[in-house]
Amino acid sequence: MGEIEIAVRFSCSSWLSLMQAYTSPILPRMHYVCTFGPTQQDVLRQIAMKIVMFRLARSELPLGHEVVQFMLDSDTHMWSIRRSKANWFRLIGFLSRATAVFCWLDRISTWVHPPTTVLVHALLIAIVFFPYMILPTIFMYSFLILLLRFRNRPRVPHDMDPKISYVDMVNLDEIDEEYDGFPTTRANEVVRIRYDRLRLLAGRAQTLLGDVAAHGERLEALFSWRDPRATGIFALICLVASLVFYAMSFKGFVLLSGFYYMRHPRFRDDMPSILSNFYQRLPSFSDQIM
Repeated sequence: MGEIEIAVRFSCSSWLSLMQAYTSPILPRMHYVCTFGPTQQDVLRQIAMKIVMFRLARSELPLGHEVVQFMLDSDTHMWSIRRSKANWFRLIGFLSRATAVFCWLDRISTWVHPPTTVLVHALLIAIVFFPYMILPTIFMYSFLILLLRFRNRPRVPHDMDPKISYVDMVNLDEIDEEYDGFPTTRANEVVRIRYDRLRLLAGRAQTLLGDVAAHGERLEALFSWRDPRATGIFALICLVASLVFYAMSFKGFVLLSGFYYMRHPRFRDDMPSILSNFYQRLPSFSDQIM
């Protein structure tokens, strides 16, 4: 009565066909010529899931519909706190790499490590005077990074990761909510508690969406004359900038901008810059929403 685990590995006998698969589209041609909308895709996904579920239910060892739904991920569009946390931290993990680059640039501009800042000054001068070396340097640097990471490559295919899925950090109520059907079949008091919790989380997302929309509306306000004085100042700046850049070489502009960004902290001011103050005072539709 022991357990037997079978691992199946799929491989391709033709190496050329395997390389060609990387350049081939994933879906058939009709999907790209006449693309289905999200609603149609969801209907087809549910129909396919029901067909598989009915066939497996009539097999010699019947398989429950809960197992089929879990294996086919037919409920990925349903709300789940666990899955939301997992996707949120996936996004944070992706953006953390970009944040690390900005933190590195900030440390360079504030002279945290002076030798590194001096080397970046030299690199900026080399890039300005030898621009044809930018792309070869970037690709060679990427090749060397990949070559160094080759030794630490994963040896086996990845399986389900409970840590990334945050399975070990959910309580019983969140698990019960995730396995609840649609429409819900739970008591009114339970639904009220979950609804209040969802309103709390959705309120934070709503605030974030409003802030992102306000930033885009401020940029749009520069060209729509919603604030005549700000747009007039911006038009005058554009006129002066066009004349300055006509007389000034682009290499000199890049060099002066880099030196100004990496200026010593004693030449910096603690208050926000003039451009930041000007941008924050541009109008948006936030004050017009009820």
